[in-house]
Amino acid sequence: MIYLFLLSQNSCYRFFFQSIFNYSIDIIYSDTPLILVSPKLINYLDVKSINTSISPVINNTSNNKFTLSSKFEKKYKVHNDQEVVDARKSKLKVSKKKRKNISNIDHEDIFHDNVNALLSENSLDMSIIKSRKLNRIKKRDKAQIEISCSSVVDKNKNYKKEVYVAHPLSIQELCFKLNIPDAEIIRYLFLTKSISATLNQVLDINIIKEIVTYYGFTLVTKHNDSISDKIFSIESNESSINIQRAPIITILGHVDHGKTSLLDAILKTDLVQKELGGITQSISGYKIQWNYNSNNYELIFIDTPGHESFKALRLRGAKVTDIALLVIAADDNLKPQTIEAIEYIKEMSLNCIVVITKIDRISTNIDLIKQEISGYGLVPQDWGGDIMIIEVSALTGYNIDKLLSYICLLCDTNHFVTNPSQMANGTILEAYLDKKQGPVANLVIQNGTLHLGNIIISSNSYGKIKNITDISGKKIQSAIASSIVQILGFSEVPRAGLSFKVVLNEKEAKQYCAAYLKNNNVNPTKKILNTRISAENMQIKQLQLIIKTNTQGSLEAIIDLLSSIPQNKVQINIIAANLGNISNKDIELSLAFNAMIIGFNINASMQINNLIKKYDITFQNFGIIYDLYDYIESSMLNLITPEYDKVFIGSAVVQAIFNMNKGYVAGCLVNEGKLKKMCYIYVYRKEIIVHEGYLNSLKHLKSDVDEVYADDECGVMCDYNLWQLSDIIKAYDLVLRDKSL
Repeated sequence: MIYLFLLSQNSCYRFFFQSIFNYSIDIIYSDTPLILVSPKLINYLDVKSINTSISPVINNTSNNKFTLSSKFEKKYKVHNDQEVVDARKSKLKVSKKKRKNISNIDHEDIFHDNVNALLSENSLDMSIIKSRKLNRIKKRDKAQIEISCSSVVDKNKNYKKEVYVAHPLSIQELCFKLNIPDAEIIRYLFLTKSISATLNQVLDINIIKEIVTYYGFTLVTKHNDSISDKIFSIESNESSINIQRAPIITILGHVDHGKTSLLDAILKTDLVQKELGGITQSISGYKIQWNYNSNNYELIFIDTPGHESFKALRLRGAKVTDIALLVIAADDNLKPQTIEAIEYIKEMSLNCIVVITKIDRISTNIDLIKQEISGYGLVPQDWGGDIMIIEVSALTGYNIDKLLSYICLLCDTNHFVTNPSQMANGTILEAYLDKKQGPVANLVIQNGTLHLGNIIISSNSYGKIKNITDISGKKIQSAIASSIVQILGFSEVPRAGLSFKVVLNEKEAKQYCAAYLKNNNVNPTKKILNTRISAENMQIKQLQLIIKTNTQGSLEAIIDLLSSIPQNKVQINIIAANLGNISNKDIELSLAFNAMIIGFNINASMQINNLIKKYDITFQNFGIIYDLYDYIESSMLNLITPEYDKVFIGSAVVQAIFNMNKGYVAGCLVNEGKLKKMCYIYVYRKEIIVHEGYLNSLKHLKSDVDEVYADDECGVMCDYNLWQLSDIIKAYDLVLRDKSL
């Protein structure tokens, strides 16, 4: 029998605990008050291990044992965080331990005199409390477990210590390279730099270096050749089964020097009239047959834009060409894009023909042109060099046949060959997203043969070729080297200008794409302009843009053109730059970032137009790239705070002060020039400016006037009431400055 005593204010009640059948417990209440003379208080319980099983409360043997009930266990058990983390990491199943009877506890250890403490916070040893079960642990939110910065640094010891970064990266891309959670970098920026950043914001290269160093990595800016670089290189054509292929001829030159007109004369077409704005804004391929020395030659022509912003397209054309036609207008001289083309020709050691167009013009500068190109290392044949110069007229067709015949002669001289049994490789000229067909790529095959059903890879994109279309729009089963074809099958829009290659199977394609993704920037386009987290641009105003274009070439040209706009006062921040028509996602991004949508040769559905009107989104669609440029520049100027030049117009001295209902009026004498209503004034007191602002009210006698001239008295009122006698007023006209970026 065990007695438990409960003390009330005036009495003590006694409870009896009696064991029945060794497992049941009866509680017997006695209403007889019991007066305690010397009460004993439970103060300390020192137990190394405790059994939570149901045991007899009273043992008939001489050794009494003390146990805790399972209800007590459930009520007081706590969660051990460290054990939880360890259990999660190891994912071990913990079996229940067999319960043991507790050791004997002497009464002296349980009860002793101490009236000042009853079950204090140190009374129980925490080792006796059992942790929660593992099945309950798994239900906890993973977000409750935070990985500290120090643990991340320790974790990264197992990874490669060198990180290749040669350009700004977004936080998300940097996390991928470092293999650490994105929250870590965001926290680092906030705690060390006081910068609140998001995943898509781009980090400046200097801040990237600090982060990389902090997490124990070494920044590498020069990239060694990797497996992904080698696979995408164009293989040589050394083979015993090589056959002759058609030459690829690229037309290069400055804008308005007659490149497309020359191509029209060769093809006998009217491409110039079809071009919007009379300028070429994309790269295009064409094929003709030409008879030379009783042999039929197939010639592939590529037309490139001449405008400054289409540099990437011109470079793309130069990379795939066998023969370069350098077009120069007879009535002009060398221009920036002409010089750029000459540099490509020399750098890539291209076969070159200088074509002087517009020879039918009255005034020509042929000798000057020969002299200038000689200065760049292209010496004409009639001057003792090896560069052929042909004078033509696209308008009359003069010397067009001579040009084509000389191209065929170069074909015989240089022996352009291919191995038809080899798997195809080449270059992507253009790529875009078709609403109905999906990703579309225009390819030039430089070696091998491309077949329907081949697995094709380029950078981080791959797919199985589902459709091949030639230049004329005819569906074909295969295409040989020098062919320009359009294919369907890429899983996503590939990057124009990069190489492509056919591989044996999908497994091999995935390996190469993974290698490329690890060592290269997948989407560098918008990072040229995108907001970079750095100390310099935190206070600069931003123009938020969402750009949608029809092709990758157009997107590259737009980015390159916008990058030429000075951004000292307004920063261009490209939220998204994609191909295809406007989608609901673009509308959501525009609302989230308060961004304008800029389209280039795209269409907006009726649903999208309704959403644009409903949410009052700024949307502009352009067909000519320079109209787009002018609009963006104007929008940036509108964000600039107006600046004024101050022009001194007069001064006055305060001679009296009047307290009126509307405020204080300064009675002044104009001693120089004039005062004018709404002019900008400075109030000087002992050569110290005490107020500046606009002159709101001007009176002469009792009449409101616009101007008061020298030697006249006037009353002046403005947003200032602390006038004093002898204050000096100096007045200025504010002339708005022309805004500039």
